Amino acid sequence: MNPVDILRLLSLAAIWGASFLFMRIIAPEIGTIPTAFFRVSIAATGLLVILALMRVSWDFRGKFKTVLLLGVINSGIPATLYSVAAQVLPAGYSAIFNATTPLMGVLIGGLFFSEKLSLSKLAGVALGLLGVAVLTRAGPMAFDMELLLGALACLLATTCYGFAGFLARRWLDHQGGLDSRLSALGSMLGATLFLLPLFGYSVISQPPVSWGGWNVWLSLLGLGLGCTALAYILYFRLLTSIGPIKSMTVTFMIPPFGVLWGALFLDEPLSMAHIYGGVLIAAALWLVLKPVAAKASRQA
Repeated sequence: MNPVDILRLLSLAAIWGASFLFMRIIAPEIGTIPTAFFRVSIAATGLLVILALMRVSWDFRGKFKTVLLLGVINSGIPATLYSVAAQVLPAGYSAIFNATTPLMGVLIGGLFFSEKLSLSKLAGVALGLLGVAVLTRAGPMAFDMELLLGALACLLATTCYGFAGFLARRWLDHQGGLDSRLSALGSMLGATLFLLPLFGYSVISQPPVSWGGWNVWLSLLGLGLGCTALAYILYFRLLTSIGPIKSMTVTFMIPPFGVLWGALFLDEPLSMAHIYGGVLIAAALWLVLKPVAAKASRQA
C-alpha cells in the first residue's frame, strides 16, 4: 500500500472518529431519525455543490439505481443504527464497536464472496477484537441492557458496511468503474430518499422536544459535510485503489481517534487500557495488511 493510501486511511479514521462525537451531541437532542436524515441530506447537498464547483460530469454509466441502493445499505441504515447507539453510548464506545467492521468484512467475504480466509487475516481480526475488548473495559458504562442494545445497533451497522464494501466492488468497479465522487453522491442521495419518509413520519408522530441550539447545528454541519460527504469520497476512492478488506481496516484506526475526541470535547474518561488496546489494534493492522503487501510484491 503506497504512502498516499496510508494517508487517506489515517485521515478517514480521524474524520470518522469525530462522527461519533458529533452524533453523541446531536442524537440525544433531536432524536434518532432526524439525526440520521440530516446527516445524509446535508452530505448530499454538500456533494452536489462540490461536484458542481469541480465540474464533474454526471456520467453514472448506467449505475445510478445501483448506487442509490448501495447508499441505503452503506449509509441510510448504518446512519440510523449509529444514531440509535448515540442515544445511550459514549462516543468512544460507538467508535470501539465500529472496529468490528473488518471482522464482518472477512467473514462475509469468505461466506458470500469467495474471499480466501487466510490465517493471518483471521489472526489479525482476532487480535483487533482483543484490542477492542481492552478498550471497552476502559469506558464509563456498566454492563447492562442499554450497553447491549447500543452494541447490537453498532454490530448491525458494521454488518451493513461489510456487505456494502463487497457489493460496491462487484456493482460499481466493473466496466471501467465509477468516479468515487459520483459513488459518494449517489450513496447519499439513496440514503436521503430512504430516510425521507421515515423522517416525515417521525416529525409528525413524535416531534423532538427541542431542535437544539447552535452547537447541535454546527455539529450537524460537521457530521454531514466533513464526516460524511468528504469521508465517503475518501472511502470510495480507497475501495477502488486497495479493495474492500484493506479499506475496512480503517475501522481499527477509528477507536483511538473516537476515544481521543470524546475525551477532549465531552470529558469522557481515559485510562491506560486505551494505550494497551491501541497497541493491540496496531498489531492487528500489521497482520491484516502486511501479508497482502508481501504477496503483491512477489506478484510484481
